[in-house]
Amino acid sequence: MTPARLRLQAAISGRVQGVGFRWFARERARELGLAGWVRNRADGSLEVVAEGPAEALDAFESALREGPPGSIVRAVEALRSAELAGDAAFVIRGSEHPGD
Repeated sequence: MTPARLRLQAAISGRVQGVGFRWFARERARELGLAGWVRNRADGSLEVVAEGPAEALDAFESALREGPPGSIVRAVEALRSAELAGDAAFVIRGSEHPGD
């Protein structure tokens, strides 16, 4: 039986822009077989949406709380739901602010 797919929406704040966090999130998501996206937000935080099995989302959320070297994760606000967008891959989206 295939595990049910769930959705994780997260906002990550701290020193998370300019430290390779989006690439880190993309690589971890791809390693875990997750679909979705990550982007910089205008307020200096990151926004992440990922879809996949609950166990993979647990591992991904743990990775987000740790972050890549050079980052300082101060908070992760995460919500889980059954609502799916049906993304096929995990990508880096354009930022909410210009310059990326």
